[in-house]
Amino acid sequence: MNALTDLKNFSDTLPVQDRKMPALFIGHGSPMNGIEDNAFSQRWATMGKEIPTPQAVLVVSAHWLTRGTAITAMANPQTIHDFGGFPQALFDVQYPAPGHPKLAEETAALIKKTKVHLDHDWGLDHGSWSVVKNMYPDANIPVLQLSIDYNKSAQYHYDLATELAALRKKGVLIIGSGNMVHNLRILDWNKPDGGYDWADEMNQTFKRLISENNHQALINFQDLGKAAALSIPTPDHYLPLLYTLGVKDKHDALSFFNDKTTMGSISMTSVKLD
Repeated sequence: MNALTDLKNFSDTLPVQDRKMPALFIGHGSPMNGIEDNAFSQRWATMGKEIPTPQAVLVVSAHWLTRGTAITAMANPQTIHDFGGFPQALFDVQYPAPGHPKLAEETAALIKKTKVHLDHDWGLDHGSWSVVKNMYPDANIPVLQLSIDYNKSAQYHYDLATELAALRKKGVLIIGSGNMVHNLRILDWNKPDGGYDWADEMNQTFKRLISENNHQALINFQDLGKAAALSIPTPDHYLPLLYTLGVKDKHDALSFFNDKTTMGSISMTSVKLD
């Protein structure tokens, strides 16, 4: 089945639009960004006002790792508090955005690379709701999550992402939510507004490769040297970036926002494709 036929199959749920939606990679950082009024959360709120209002949001979060690929398919996804050691106010957050079971089914059908499981048990983890809550505080836009098959290669995830590109013409905002540089083992609490030299170096390297459309180098991140090894000790927070890059087309304008390293070893740098 070709892409045009696949796209036509979506017409019963969401009509094809004249303008495709932007796609975002968002460095989500600490769960506290979900409730704090800071530069990061303020920029997410502004972004929600700047871009066209989506028909639905599809998030690939660093915090839903599975064997195989799954998509949330319930009508009312729960708010998941997948963390510990934070103030009670964070655990009290509820983000009651609806799901979209029909769109989940059709998204699963759009993906040919693998069979996608329709999940009714997960919900919205903090990689999703901490960001989307700031963008769409009224919780009136359907939100779905697509899981990361943690047994697969970076190339696999990038290739799978290309199959999602048609959703952008259906008014679906695709968000990869993670962090390009993410090493919790060596956080420096004395560097709330800066990064280690290697983290700043890698942040600049990632931005350069993204700007050059050198996606293959980003897929083969293990070949980028010692700074990359320190920046990506595990790929969970990095892989969502590849989902955003995978839905990019040659007409997209590219920009960065929240371009900052924090706590020594976290990059909040985020990407907008429009």
